[in-house]
Amino acid sequence: MQRTMHSRTTSALNASSIPSELESPRAKLVYLFLSTHGEATVSELQSSLNMKKISLYSILSTLCERGLIDQDAESYSLC
Repeated sequence: MQRTMHSRTTSALNASSIPSELESPRAKLVYLFLSTHGEATVSELQSSLNMKKISLYSILSTLCERGLIDQDAESYSLC
């Protein structure tokens, strides 16, 4: 039964849920994290994804420029 639940979760996060213009694996990871967690700060992304803040700021900036995420004060979420 756990296997079935895991399969549903995995299929819900398949490649079709990621915008096609995202080519960077790290940008995809940030996008998927936000799609499953709703919103997050840079510090939360850093600790959860084990990424450096400087990289996250660059990725988040690009995602904002492309209209894929919104920034509200220190939190980021999908549009």
